[in-house]
Amino acid sequence: MARSQTAAEFGALVQSLFQRSALIELAVVAGCLLVAWLVVRALRGAGARPGSIWFGDRVFDGVLFPLLALLLALLARWFMQTVTPEQLPVAVFRLVVPILMSLAVIRLTVRVLHASFPDSQLMRVVERSVSWIAWVAVVLWITGMLPLILQELDQISWKIGSTQISVRNLIEGVVSAVLVLMLALWVSALLEARLLAGATDNLSIRKMAANALRALLLFVGLMFALSAAGIDLTALGVLGGAVGVGIGFGLQKLAANYISGFVILAEHSMRIGDLVKVDNFEGRITDISTRYTVIRALNGRESIVPNEMMITQRIENASLADTKVAVFTEVQVAYGTDLEALMPRMVAVVSRVPRVLADPAPGVLLTAFAADGLNLRVGFWIADPDQGQLGPISDANLALLRLFEEMGVEIPYPQRVVRQVPA
Repeated sequence: MARSQTAAEFGALVQSLFQRSALIELAVVAGCLLVAWLVVRALRGAGARPGSIWFGDRVFDGVLFPLLALLLALLARWFMQTVTPEQLPVAVFRLVVPILMSLAVIRLTVRVLHASFPDSQLMRVVERSVSWIAWVAVVLWITGMLPLILQELDQISWKIGSTQISVRNLIEGVVSAVLVLMLALWVSALLEARLLAGATDNLSIRKMAANALRALLLFVGLMFALSAAGIDLTALGVLGGAVGVGIGFGLQKLAANYISGFVILAEHSMRIGDLVKVDNFEGRITDISTRYTVIRALNGRESIVPNEMMITQRIENASLADTKVAVFTEVQVAYGTDLEALMPRMVAVVSRVPRVLADPAPGVLLTAFAADGLNLRVGFWIADPDQGQLGPISDANLALLRLFEEMGVEIPYPQRVVRQVPA
């Protein structure tokens, strides 16, 4: 009986789409879409950030356009049903309203996941899955099959303890949970972008606050999602105890990394942008998350270091108190060289090398009387070690080589004395 009634209603809907009144509805729907497009374009042109969740990359691919079009369509349908002297059928609106609702859900999911996980391939699969589910639900809604399917799913149930659970309850709970988590991710992405906007010297503190805020919002969103799914939250007390035991035994390393991440961000021992050396890997810190720290070397390689290692091991930080770094190069001159005349000239030549600091001034030291000549060590300071240290060393060596050629200073070759014993 229900199936025949559904078929009759769907047939009446199809028949009403071919009446003249459907043209009026189409014109009204087109007007609603045009007004929504003009409003969103005006708001976006007034200084909205491109690529945002509300506006998207273009006028129509954000969340605001389908939501505004849906609101205008609902108002137009209400006006045509209640205010007009002769009530008009709303067959076209029965198609347009669910389509706009599905489009709004899809845009919200896609934009929130893009903002929260911009480089995740798994989120692309989730986006496609949500799109397919939303459009299938629209088709079932329009054809009238959705209530019948929900009734059938409601008949499939089982009892867990004193609670009766059906497949329909699970599906509705999952949908509610997804929507609540999407809203939590949306709010956390907006607040994180606002916190990190224009950050310079206090970037680490803002990063720590953004990570803590996202974790808190996701936790609250998860609690609401579980409640919406019909799960008794009082049972989480036992689960919390089990999780605590798991952290104490199996997840202690993971927990240590998370706690170490917040300690690093709080005590300012290492900040984003510092030049550090960890386990013979030297580079600049590009990101500090709650679990790991990303260090990028000058050659482009990146190292993902667990935060526990950054706390428990010895870390060389070249940027903690002062960014200046001492750089050294070695050179050997022949015995008999006038060092008293040569060494001041060497200091003057190195001082003119680009990136070499005048204060502290460069220095030249006689370090050893070697077998082949006199070893001289040239030291100088640079203020930008993140730009590389080999460049200043090469420039200093070239300047010293030109000086030696100008003064006639000999760089000795290895010398060996061979004695031949007569037979």
